[in-house]
Amino acid sequence: VQLVESGGGSVQPGGPLRLPCAAPGFSFSDHAVTWRRQVPGKERELVATISRAGSSTNYESSVKGRINISRDNAKNTAYLQTNSLKPEDTAVYQCGEVGYWGQGTQITVSS
Repeated sequence: VQLVESGGGSVQPGGPLRLPCAAPGFSFSDHAVTWRRQVPGKERELVATISRAGSSTNYESSVKGRINISRDNAKNTAYLQTNSLKPEDTAVYQCGEVGYWGQGTQITVSS
């Protein structure tokens, strides 16, 4: 199983962000997808989860209302999207499915 995140980089506070998570050649639609993030020196935290069909989502409290998780099963891709980034969102973001995780993509929020 290969999961590939993209879309990382430096973003200004309040800026938009869209992180795709692609899972080529995998039964993507059969499983829930989770995004998590890691800040050096801090515990890794789950950010959001979306069900197989995308009908149910869950968010970590600090991102609820600011970050949106979605998926397009026809494209074997999930997304993490926001229009209100904060400096504390700076982290390495990974997507995962059935216990497999991508390499991650770095997001740095700074003015």
